[in-house]
Order: sequence, then C-alpha cells, then structure tokens
Amino acid sequence: MPDENPDQAQSGQPGSDSTEPSKKKRRRRGGRRKPAGDTGATSSAETGSDSTSAESADQPKKPRRGRDLAASASESSSDSDTSQSHGESPNQSESKPRKKRPSRGRSSKGRDDDRAKSPGDRPESTSEDAVVTRARNERDTTNADIFDQDKSFADLGLPTELLEQLKVLNFTNPTHIQSQIIPPIIAGRDVIGQAKTGTGKTAAFGLPLLAEVTQGEDFQALILAPTRELAIQIHKELEELGHKSHVRSIPVYGGQKITTQADKLKKGAEIVVGTPGRVMDMQRRGYLSFNNFKFVILDEVDRMLDVGFRQDIKHILGLCPKQRQTVFVSATLSDEIEKLARTYMTDPEKIVTSAGSLTASLVKQFYLTVQPWDKKKLLRHLLTHEEPTLTLVFCRLKRVVDDLAKMLNREGIEAHAIHADLGQGKRNAVMERLRTGKLSVLIASDLAARGIDVENITHVINYDLPEDIELYVHRIGRTARAGAGGVAWSFVTPEQGPLLTAIENHINSEIPAQEYPDFEPGPVPDDYREQQLSRERQLEAAMQRSRYNSSEAPPKIEVSENKFPGGVVPAKRPPKSLGGRIKSGRR
Repeated sequence: MPDENPDQAQSGQPGSDSTEPSKKKRRRRGGRRKPAGDTGATSSAETGSDSTSAESADQPKKPRRGRDLAASASESSSDSDTSQSHGESPNQSESKPRKKRPSRGRSSKGRDDDRAKSPGDRPESTSEDAVVTRARNERDTTNADIFDQDKSFADLGLPTELLEQLKVLNFTNPTHIQSQIIPPIIAGRDVIGQAKTGTGKTAAFGLPLLAEVTQGEDFQALILAPTRELAIQIHKELEELGHKSHVRSIPVYGGQKITTQADKLKKGAEIVVGTPGRVMDMQRRGYLSFNNFKFVILDEVDRMLDVGFRQDIKHILGLCPKQRQTVFVSATLSDEIEKLARTYMTDPEKIVTSAGSLTASLVKQFYLTVQPWDKKKLLRHLLTHEEPTLTLVFCRLKRVVDDLAKMLNREGIEAHAIHADLGQGKRNAVMERLRTGKLSVLIASDLAARGIDVENITHVINYDLPEDIELYVHRIGRTARAGAGGVAWSFVTPEQGPLLTAIENHINSEIPAQEYPDFEPGPVPDDYREQQLSRERQLEAAMQRSRYNSSEAPPKIEVSENKFPGGVVPAKRPPKSLGGRIKSGRR
C-alpha cells in the first residue's frame, strides 16, 4: 500500500485532524513538508517504513572516492534484483517525494548515484575502469637517432604492471630521453630534460611518476602545462599508461565549469594535471591543497617560465612543499630560462638528447618563396596536388585562421579552425576529431604548436613564419612523431629572408628551397598596392612625430607669471611637506 501524500494530510483528507486550523505551506530544505495533523489512519507497517526512510535520509552521506563507485553499482543492482524477487516495485518500497527544483550547489551526490547505477559509464578520471581509446600504430624502433637500441623498458626499473601496459600500447624500446631520464627520476633526483619533438617526453616523466606515487593518497603530484589542450592530452596519456596501475589523474583547466572539476577533486586523485590559472583558482577556492605535493612537473618549461606565466609559476611553486621532487622538460631551452629554472630546484641533473639539430631528422623541411597575395593560392595548390593525408596549417593571427578555413571550405576542401577565441567545447571537439583522424586539414594558431601528440600528421605548413624562432621547432614537431616521417613547408615572402636565416641558425640546419613549375603566380592586386602605400605613409608620419628623430633642441616654452611667480617652473618637490598626514577618501 503506497504512503499517504503529505499534501492530502494538510488539506483535510481522511486520516488528518479536521479540527486543526489550516497552515501555510512551508518548504524545508533537504526534505518534504511536515503534515499538520496526526496520520492515524496509516498502518504500523507503513509507519515503520516511514521512520526508517526518514532516519536514512537525515544521515549525511559519506563522500565516496571514484574507485568505490563500481562497488556501489554492484550493490545497487543486487538490491534491485532482491526487491523484484519479492514482488516489490521501487515506487512501493519508498514514498514518492514531491518534485523539487534541481540544486545548483556544489554537492555531487546525485551525480555520483547516477554514475554508480549506470554500469556502462565511469568517472572520466578513473584509471581503474579506463580503456585504451586510441589504437597506436606499430612503431619503427630501428631508427637509432630516436630509439635506444641497447635498452628495454624492463631495464629502467619500472614495475610489472606498467611493463604489461607498455606491451599493450606497442612500446618496445625506449627513446633516448626516456632511457636517460627515467632512472634519475625514480632515484628521486631533480631533473631538467631537453629532447627533440616527437621523442616521447610525456611518457619520460609519466612512467616514473606512475611508478613512484602511492596508490590511494590524494594530491601527490602536480603537472603544469601551458595550454588546455596539452593538459587534457597529458591526462589521457597518463590514463593509458596507468591503466593497470589503478592510479588516477584529474585534469584541471579553464573553459570548464568550476563545479564539474570541484566534484572530481572532492573524490580525490593521486595526480593533478592542469593549467596555472585554473590550478591557482582551485587552490584559492579551497578545492585543492598543495601541502601534500611530493612531485611537481613542468612540461614545456621554456613557455611556462616566460614572462606571461612566470609570476603564476613562482606563486604555485612557493606554495608547494620545499621537500619535493621537481622535473622540467622541453624541446627548446635557452640559457636564461635554464638559469631561472635552477632557482626552483635542488641540485638538478640536466639531460640533453637533442645534440646537433633541434628538429627531428625524419622531418623533410622546405621553404617556398611566395608573394603575400599569392599565399592562399599556393596553399590551395599544395592541398589539391600533393594530397596529404592529414595537414596542419599554422597562422600567426586568429582572423587569418578563420579566413583560411572559410576559403578552403568554399573551394570544396574540408577544413577546421582552432584558436584561443573558440569556446572550450568546440576546441575539444576539433581536437577529438584530429586524434581520431576524422579531419584532413586543420588551420591553427600557435595554440596547437606545443605538445600536441597526434599520429598520422603527414604535413605541416607554416602559412606565416613565426616571429619567435623557437616556435618553428615546436610547429614542425607535430609531424614525424615516434619514428614516423613527415614534411614541413614554410611560406617565405621576399622581405622575410633574414627571419628564415635566423631560423636556420637556431635549428643548426639548412632549409632547402622547393619550387612548383606548374604554379602560376597571380598579378599584384590594386588594393594591396594601396594598403602598402598607406602603411608607408603611416610609418613616415610616425617617424616625423618621434622625438628621437629630430636633432634640434625643443623650443623653450614661455611660462605665465600668473601661474608661477617670477616665471620659474619648479623642478623638484618642496623641501617641506605634511608627510601624507592629510586624511583622504582612499584606503
């Protein structure tokens, strides 16, 4: 027999006290409304069930960790089977509460229950239930420039569960950076690692981290990345590598709801991967504590210690315990950045495997001389005549990224755009299509130049040469990953010859020219000449207004005696002042 409705108990239905005056409806947070009268018509069995459900509802639920969800799912399924065997339905065993507006607070109990009851779903960051979502290609480990032929992963001191997972992922021989950096990290040393792009730096610091963290102890390691896409990729890489070690990681980055990431942090995880801004935000809000961090890793450290991130990194490292292990890795590392990095470390060991050229030897680099107005035409010519499998086109400006994507789609070439002005949902969708090979051309800003590990990228096109010559190394490093080959084209205008020479000196390699006889350059557009003349006029006007351009002394300005008695302009403060004792409205 179903329970009585509390609304009926207040509205004078049988079973309620008719002499009790009617009262206003009251809302009670976290429960149902209390009946005004005595519900004497209910049976003793129903009363017992009500009291039991009320007691269980009043008791606060203990927050559960992510690894306990699978156990609760099995318990809930067994309970439902038992109730069905006794002929009871879920609606009959418990009174149906009134409809309540969904809470917008930070509690995640409802979502936890839903996830526990759906056996097909799992929490995003639960490595125990993770499956390898990306099938890796068979790696050619015969290239001695990338892979260490004399060692295997079993020689590096890794545990058995990691070695078994590496076999599943087709990891046979480690790269040079992996074979040299993993042993000192396991030994507890601070390390600065520099290696060429595409040589597996994420696995180089991820494998020893998964081996050293203690399972079940929250927030032991912090990994910082400069971009959201790189932070998400590192998190997924750790999930794949640690599939059998049951070590969890949580991604913390901007563009996603605070409450979503706060719920994941409440469940706990051994490793936190994030961007500096959101990590500091979570720490200020009280969702993330730095007191237990034993390992701190900075990927792309040259970008992390640049002017834009320097203060944030200094703040985060200052809050972390001094007794910690610190690891910095990057493909490019200047002397200034290395000197700054050593101030945050204790007697670090520097490991460099990028001797000679900074770029991978398997990347075939070429430059194509082109006029600025013929860049779009040359890009369309390359994409239609060469027919690359997966092409990544880098531009300097975000509006150029959008213009190229629209132009190629009008020409019948499917292209997608990604840059910092896109919403995080669209950026994630584009990156997922890129990783699964469902797109052929991606037009990107330098957002995707660092750390993005996507297999089967055959061509990289520098539509605009980067002003920062170190970005050239990171751009063309998106191809020729893990022993595969690749091609990098760079569009060079006649006035960019000195920039190309600076890039060649930086990478310590000569970039040959490539010509296409079947490509016919177009005429100079009229609007381009007008724009060029307008820029020259603006430059001349600016030079004339510059105070450094004139050798003549500035004219003497006559001062009114009414404003300064005697015509003498004061050059310094008066000798005596009130010392700031005057009260003001500012605080």
